[in-house]
Amino acid sequence: MREQILGLITPMMAMVFVVVFLVLWRRGRMGDYVLAFAGAYFFFGLGFLATHAVDPGQWYVFHLTQGLYSLGSVAAVWGAARRMGQPISLTGLGIVYLLSATTLAVAVALSSQTEPRLYIVNAGYAVMFLMGALAMLQAQRRTAIDTLVILLFAVSSAQFLIRPVLTLLLAGGSEASAYRESIYYSVLSVAVTIQSLMTAVTLVGACVYDQIKAVREQAEVDGLTGLRTRRAFEQDVVELLERAKQECLPVSLVVADIDHFKAVNDVWGHQVGDHAIAQFGQIITGTIRDSDLAGRIGGEEFCILAWNCDETAAVTMAERIRAKFAHTQVEGMPDDHRLTASFGAAGRIEGEGYGRLFARTDAALYRAKEGGRNRTVRDSAGKKRNVVTSITQSVEERREASV
Repeated sequence: MREQILGLITPMMAMVFVVVFLVLWRRGRMGDYVLAFAGAYFFFGLGFLATHAVDPGQWYVFHLTQGLYSLGSVAAVWGAARRMGQPISLTGLGIVYLLSATTLAVAVALSSQTEPRLYIVNAGYAVMFLMGALAMLQAQRRTAIDTLVILLFAVSSAQFLIRPVLTLLLAGGSEASAYRESIYYSVLSVAVTIQSLMTAVTLVGACVYDQIKAVREQAEVDGLTGLRTRRAFEQDVVELLERAKQECLPVSLVVADIDHFKAVNDVWGHQVGDHAIAQFGQIITGTIRDSDLAGRIGGEEFCILAWNCDETAAVTMAERIRAKFAHTQVEGMPDDHRLTASFGAAGRIEGEGYGRLFARTDAALYRAKEGGRNRTVRDSAGKKRNVVTSITQSVEERREASV
């Protein structure tokens, strides 16, 4: 009776989560990793149902349940790694299963004892979940929910290795039918059910978090260029400047403005103006690095934070963007017409906040406009200020030393 109850509750619970994941995927328009989670719990549910519904004395029971649980494990591991943008080899996971299945076939043929079979199948699951945890650890940016998923996968890997040892110590050597009727097996089944429930709830929470994040990011992304909106850009810049201060890294700011943009709208219309803005944004995206940050902060005005980059390197990056845009054919404009852009660049001075840094960069942009446009002007005041600051600090240090 106890076994029958477990055999019904756990598969039903697994199928509930299958439906939840499918709804999240369908209504939230989420990635294929959510489908992988649905597949994982579908196979887990079938595996648990087969474990309790099929006569344990049948020779194929271990092969059937191992196949179903392995499919579930592969889907869960692949989905979790995929969610965090980390590649994981399906071939590698398949090789782990084939090695485990082959070894299991030999064990079933040679002995009716449960322990060797448990060691084999659990070792395979442990390796799969460990591969997933290690793959996810390679992600550069991890949130709290990501860390929790990694922890649960690591715990799952560990418990798959510990479970056979506990079976040997507490259940002793026994055949499959006797093992399935033991109190230990019931307790173990309940523990596995609870762990599966915790993992499922965590994965659902991760999917919901991703959906909320996607909606928020959609509101923070400029629809025309794909760059950050002004508010989102400035919020991120403030955080990055503080991080750069703590890590003692150089950062620079670049401000760009499309030249004579009002004339573009007046002569060729706003749709052509939108094309120009969109193409300029694409050039920025294709030029900056993943560590840099770019945003559209005005109608035709853009801003770039160059991470771990001094002013000279920022000027070089701005020049690449300027040259590319000057040779770009804007959709809707005559073939013999090209647009240009002007740039200002400034490196951050020690202790300087975003407001002051932007003011200096914007002033450099203004000088580029005054100087004839289609050029990059670097901030010279910041460099002089750095020299003055260094001299002042040296004088103060000498005074303190003399005192």
